[in-house]
Parts: sequence; C-alpha cells; structure tokens
Amino acid sequence: MKRLNPQTIETAPQASKQTLTAIQKGFGFVPNLMATFANSPAVLNGYTAMDAAWEKSSLTPKERQLILLTASVQNSCNYCKAAHSTVLKSMMKVDAELVANVRDGKSISDPKLNALVSFTREVVSERGYVSENTKNEFLRQGYSEVQMMEVIVGVALKTVSNYIDHLNPVEIDQAFSAEA
Repeated sequence: MKRLNPQTIETAPQASKQTLTAIQKGFGFVPNLMATFANSPAVLNGYTAMDAAWEKSSLTPKERQLILLTASVQNSCNYCKAAHSTVLKSMMKVDAELVANVRDGKSISDPKLNALVSFTREVVSERGYVSENTKNEFLRQGYSEVQMMEVIVGVALKTVSNYIDHLNPVEIDQAFSAEA
C-alpha cells in the first residue's frame, strides 16, 4: 500500500504551508505527524484549529497533556505516547512515575489526577459510555460537567492523530525518541 510521506514547508500543498510555518516557529521543528497531516490541508488545519480551542479549555496544561497521553495509550499510538510523554517529562517536568503509571494503565497517587485519567480511559475504551461511578468520582474530585465535555475535545484530537498514525505509521521524531 502506498504511504503518505511527511511534507516540508516547501513541498506541502499551498493551503498547509502557513500552518506548517507556524508549527515550525512554535516547536523549532515540524513533527513528522504534523508534516504527514500536511498532505491534507483539511486535516492539518482542522486539527490545529481544534487544538487551539482545546488550549483555551478550563483544564490546566498538565491536565490536558495527561488526557492526550491517556487517550494515546488507550488507542495504542506509539508516536503520540512518545510525544506526550516527552512533553510531560521534559518540558513540563512532571514526575516520571506519574507518566509511567499512565502509560502502564496504573492508578495515580494524586486522587484528582487519577479521576481525570480514569475518566479519560473510560471515555476512550467505552466510546463515551462512562459509568455513573466514574463520572461521580470525576465530579467528586472537583471537576465539572463542562470539563467532562472538554475531555472529549482532547479525546477527539487524539482520535484523529492516533488513527492517522495507525493508517499511515509515522517515524517518531528524534526529539521524542527517548520515550518511544
């Protein structure tokens, strides 16, 4: 089967070039997954638009990254597991044991973050049919019904990226390779 190759700013379709340039500026490089999305301006621009909205949610940056990692683990996406583990550990300085527990499907010692990760796991594994017990624990730990919906945005982002990586495996960037 023919595979889509990562695009560069020079080789990408015209409607992807501006977004790739912004990604280059923000990251210092264009991650291979984003470069692969660039084959379709609809995918690249749609993904980055949803990501921009996600960044404005009421969840903290750490919580958002944990949601993204959890969804990637549940969806068995090696690329995204490596990328989000790198962001959490290297950029956000989150404890390595917490990241390992998420990756291994274990509980987290922080009850609030454990409720968030458990809720996210169940959203993904049960396709949105989350048990009343899991929802109640999420709310009991201080999250809101609005934040339940915001978790879905993170899961949607990872559904796009994880499934595209499944259909068209992308080489893990050097920047993320330590967490591969």
